Amino acid sequence: MRFLENLRRLFKELRNMYRAIKLDKEYLKRLDPSFEVSYQYRFHAGFRSLKLYRLSHAFYVSGFKFIAYFIYHINRVLYTVDIHPAAVLEPGVVIDHGAGVVVGSTAIVGSGTVLYHGVTLGAKYITKGKRHPTVGKNVIIGAGAKVLGPVNIGDNAKIGANSVVISDIPDNATAVGIPARIVNRNYCDDEKLSVSFSSYTDKKEKSERSDDLCPEELVNLEVAKQ
Repeated sequence: MRFLENLRRLFKELRNMYRAIKLDKEYLKRLDPSFEVSYQYRFHAGFRSLKLYRLSHAFYVSGFKFIAYFIYHINRVLYTVDIHPAAVLEPGVVIDHGAGVVVGSTAIVGSGTVLYHGVTLGAKYITKGKRHPTVGKNVIIGAGAKVLGPVNIGDNAKIGANSVVISDIPDNATAVGIPARIVNRNYCDDEKLSVSFSSYTDKKEKSERSDDLCPEELVNLEVAKQ
C-alpha cells in the first residue's frame, strides 16, 4: 500500500515538474541576454542540470530516494552541479553556466532568481534542522558568491560576485564584500527589475542611475564621488 501511495505521489510530482520546467524555460529566455534561438535549451548546461534536479526532487519527495540520489550523482558528474534532491527551488529559477553551483538540502530558492557559476548556498555549521539559506524571489547571486547558514535573502536583492553572506539581506538591497555589506537599496517593483536585467543593451542610457548599476559599478561610482 505504501508503495502505491508513493507511486501516486510520484505521478503528481512529475506533473508539477513539467509545469516548473516550462516556467524555467520562460525565465531563462527572459533573464539570459545570450539566449538567441529556441534550440539553445538543449545545450544550456545550467538549464539541463536544473531539469535533472527537478527530476531527482520529484523522486525524493515521493519516497524513491535511491533513484533520487542516483540522478543527483549523474547531475554532479555531467554538469558539476550539486543541488541536493531535498532542496526547494521554485519554478522559474535560472542557473547560468551551471559549473560549481552548490545548493544544500534545506535551502529554498524563490522564482525569478539567477544563480551564476560557483554559487554556494551552504551551511555555516554542522548541525541538524534548517541550516541553509532561504532566497527570495527575483534575486541575483553573482559568480562565486557564498551564502552560508539559515539566513534570509530578501526579494529583488543582489549579491555581488565572490561575496560571502553570513547575515540577512533585506528586500531590494545590494550586498558585496567579505563579509557582505549592504551598499545600496533599490526600491523597485518586479516589473522594473525584470526589464532592468533583460535589456542590457540599454545599459548606457541608464548609467547615470545608480539603482540600475551592478554591485561592482556601484562601488566604483562611490569611489569616484569621493
